[in-house]
Amino acid sequence: MSSERAPRIKFCGITRLEDAQAAVEAGAWAIGMILWPGSKRFVELPEAELVARTLRRQVQVAGVFVNAPLDEIARTVDTVGLTMVQLHGDEGPSFAAEVARRTGAKVIKAARVRDQGDITALNPYLTDFHLLDAHVPGEVGGTGQTFDHGLVARRRSRVPLILSGGLTPENVGAAIEQVRPFAVDVASGVEVAPGVKDPQRIAAFAQAVAATVALDDPQPDTETQEVAS
Repeated sequence: MSSERAPRIKFCGITRLEDAQAAVEAGAWAIGMILWPGSKRFVELPEAELVARTLRRQVQVAGVFVNAPLDEIARTVDTVGLTMVQLHGDEGPSFAAEVARRTGAKVIKAARVRDQGDITALNPYLTDFHLLDAHVPGEVGGTGQTFDHGLVARRRSRVPLILSGGLTPENVGAAIEQVRPFAVDVASGVEVAPGVKDPQRIAAFAQAVAATVALDDPQPDTETQEVAS
């Protein structure tokens, strides 16, 4: 198999089972549910449990947390059945490592990018993935804003990169060409309203990604195999 392949896709901000199913049908690698009450895409635990129970053998199921206590994260991973934890706040490297140890879930550490320093600040995080999002004052994600993708060129970390921030079916191809990420993450770019996805835009996003090839693929595609085992 060629070492070149299109990036994987994480559809984030999922609040409804039907949207999660549309994402899986489009070929999602992961779905993300925001478990931080301050988000306009916050999902209640019963719905999150339903989504995970229905689809976790088909896709990675990520929970997005913002500065949540470790015990809360561990309890939620068990209750919902998460396979990934996304830390989208000010969590430090040792905290991220303890999340991985306590939960057994893969860990994504996110950064909101204003300048090169925000990307470099992720280097101490030896998590499974790094995620780069746009920095918007007072917001923690899902803003629909992009950041300067040219900043990623000087990134030296070998941790697989997930690119986020304002991606849409119309611009994701150019973003992939410039950044060459392991995966791309989309929320607002496939929505009709916060937390309500448009199945046609989900399909269009997946088609746009499939038309590209990413080079940042440092490890075998074992994630979904582990989910299905």
